[in-house]
Amino acid sequence: MARRTKEEAEQTRQAILLAALDLFSEKGYSKTTFDEIAKHINLTKGAVYWHFRNKPDLLIALIREVIIRTEDYIRKEVPNTDTIEDLKKYFLCTAKLIQSNSQLRKFMFFALYQMEWSETIYKKVKNSLDDIVDLPFKQIKEILTSLQKSGEIAANINVNMISEMFICFWKGASGQEISGLANIDFVDFVNMGFDTIIGKAIEGGK
Repeated sequence: MARRTKEEAEQTRQAILLAALDLFSEKGYSKTTFDEIAKHINLTKGAVYWHFRNKPDLLIALIREVIIRTEDYIRKEVPNTDTIEDLKKYFLCTAKLIQSNSQLRKFMFFALYQMEWSETIYKKVKNSLDDIVDLPFKQIKEILTSLQKSGEIAANINVNMISEMFICFWKGASGQEISGLANIDFVDFVNMGFDTIIGKAIEGGK
């Protein structure tokens, strides 16, 4: 019985997170109340408070849940990101997931365009998620630096600039896809962007 109760509690928690995402996406974070989240899934406000102390904690839990589920899926498809080829597979896999997963797209649209970020909320969220955020942006710089030290990339290639260029490309391309403004295939675009920024830099530096 105790095990069943724990499972039911987790099911309720997941339902609250999905309801929160629905309402945050429709109304915005600041205009959504615990009362509305509870009514959305036929719970009492007290049931929501039993799982989450306040709305920032609920937001952090929602972001954490999406990041962990997304990373778990991608890491099964691309276990390692130790080479340029691995990194390309990682970003292409992520692009395919963004393209196909409606819940992930809804979350990203909310986080990018609907969330009313304040400095206080941003700091609290960032501090609470530092332990799980592992997007391999820093690995681009590390791998390019290693290739440069081994002589596979010329010394005159600015590794920092190349790394930042790709980060800006990825964020911009993702934003275009999530907003529905892109008029080309997202996965093809990421593939070409990676080859243009990272691959051409390596080829040009040899």
